[in-house]
Amino acid sequence: MSESLPIGTDQDWYCDNCGVPLAPGQITVSYLGNAYPVNLLRCPNCGLVLVTEELALGKMSEVEKALEDK
Repeated sequence: MSESLPIGTDQDWYCDNCGVPLAPGQITVSYLGNAYPVNLLRCPNCGLVLVTEELALGKMSEVEKALEDK
């Protein structure tokens, strides 16, 4: 299930810790023992990942419910 999840808007996002622009990067998202590589915005310095409210309440919520129903 390697896919690119929507990153949000055209606005620039900056790391609150480092103050540098976030850049697209592959991370591993895991839930209930299942892990999936996805592309999200992340800080190139500290690795902080941006999970927008839209993503958390949308696609991620759907995947969590599907895994819980198994």
